[in-house]
Amino acid sequence: MKKVYAFDFDGTLTTHDTLLAFIRYAKGTCALAMGFARYAHLLVMMKLGLYPNWKVKQKVFAHFCKDMSISDFNALCQAFAASSQHLLRPVGIKAIQQAKNEGAEVLIVSASIDNWVQPFFPEVKVLGTQIEVVNGKLTGRFLTKNCYGQEKVNRILFLYPNRADYHLTAYGDSRGDKEMLALADESYYKPFR
Repeated sequence: MKKVYAFDFDGTLTTHDTLLAFIRYAKGTCALAMGFARYAHLLVMMKLGLYPNWKVKQKVFAHFCKDMSISDFNALCQAFAASSQHLLRPVGIKAIQQAKNEGAEVLIVSASIDNWVQPFFPEVKVLGTQIEVVNGKLTGRFLTKNCYGQEKVNRILFLYPNRADYHLTAYGDSRGDKEMLALADESYYKPFR
């Protein structure tokens, strides 16, 4: 039977969330602090369940990246991944390599923007949140749904719709991975800590 391995990125394969690390890398610590102070009320509302996660994320992303050219953004994502290998958990990287050695299909399924996740794993399929680009510039909006919760399941089933045809092993560490872990034949919560 075909084997598919699905790994969450932030917190599972990395030591912490890469959105903050990416913004700090791209804009600096001061700009990061000022930007988050501007949206603090929405972050609190999100934590209380009063405002959708994806809307806050999109607003923060737009604040920092709207109107940037896609070529500049992709170059920044490549540079971020190259300089941020220390964020990766070695045991998680080893698990990906073992899955590849088995001949399995390996997926990174992440709510992070796939443009900065893919350079960490150029040989692996990334199912992440995709961004809208118009006339070569970032609009600040998401092209796809935020790849979180049920959307992770939707993305996996879009690629591999007949669930009886493969054995799915999933790795995650947060509420956003709950549905993906439930879909799997084998699931591991916080496996690399």
